[in-house]
Amino acid sequence: MHQNSSPAILLKIDMTNLSPKDRWSVEHARMHAKHKGHEAMHAEMVLILIATLVVAQFILVQWKQRHPRSYNMVTLFQMWIVPLYFTVKLHWWRFLGIWVFFSAVTAFITFRATRKPLEQTTPRLVYKWFLLLYKLSYATGIVGYMAIMFTLFGLNLIFRIKPEDAMDFGISLLFYGLYYGVLERDFAEMCADYMASTIGFYSASGMPTKHLSDSVCAVCGQPIFVDVNEEGIIENTYRLSCNHVFHEFCIRGWCIVGKKQTCPYCKEKVDLKRMFSNPWERPHVMYGQLLDWLRYLVAWQPVIIGLVQGINYILGLE
Repeated sequence: MHQNSSPAILLKIDMTNLSPKDRWSVEHARMHAKHKGHEAMHAEMVLILIATLVVAQFILVQWKQRHPRSYNMVTLFQMWIVPLYFTVKLHWWRFLGIWVFFSAVTAFITFRATRKPLEQTTPRLVYKWFLLLYKLSYATGIVGYMAIMFTLFGLNLIFRIKPEDAMDFGISLLFYGLYYGVLERDFAEMCADYMASTIGFYSASGMPTKHLSDSVCAVCGQPIFVDVNEEGIIENTYRLSCNHVFHEFCIRGWCIVGKKQTCPYCKEKVDLKRMFSNPWERPHVMYGQLLDWLRYLVAWQPVIIGLVQGINYILGLE
């Protein structure tokens, strides 16, 4: 089908008896015919898009630097609520079911973490839940990535799985892993700040408001019964380079899940390589950059695209 065919002729073509390839050719030709002669308008729309992206990026960077707390809260809300709109619109009911379950449990955990006075069992409950989500999201993302790579190398044919089905499966798992990985880490960071400030050993901008005993964990405020050199039945005790000691679950939750890389008490830099010998447990710089990119993509990209469409509508550009 020639792209220069008359629009009237293209509209009269019966699509019912055409093969998928011919149908795609006709639709492609119709699109070219519809937009023929609009090159100047298209160039103007591209310029508006580029300018909006640059200005929006500048505003977001300045907002993040000047008011990080409000930026993180709004971004977290956007991350949490934006996929819900597309889920309902596109009828992704499986994602909606997982989203509802995650939201219900996380809302309860967040409610517990923000109560004053803080219950003694809350810090462990919070870190165990988010650490579980952290491990599940990692495993899901890895399985999704492996499924994508197997499909690219044609290994799906061994199991007689169609390439499009295998690729959809891999992309879905990868998105689930990354999306919930970002979301749980952001919620965990917020809960970690609330709990630490409530307990009183940690403040975001100043010195501790309480004196830390040698036998008390600064994250949860509970006594430490296992010596650093002893092997614990349930968990071990960690000593940081600053000589402060913590429960294993607490300090792992603080560093891995809560995204903190300083001592909860004195704010000295934590030697993560020494504390976590397993490389999968170290917060890598590339992983942080990937999460920031995904956070921007999910939370702010739909807003920016909607703003661009609004500008085009006001200017009469289609």
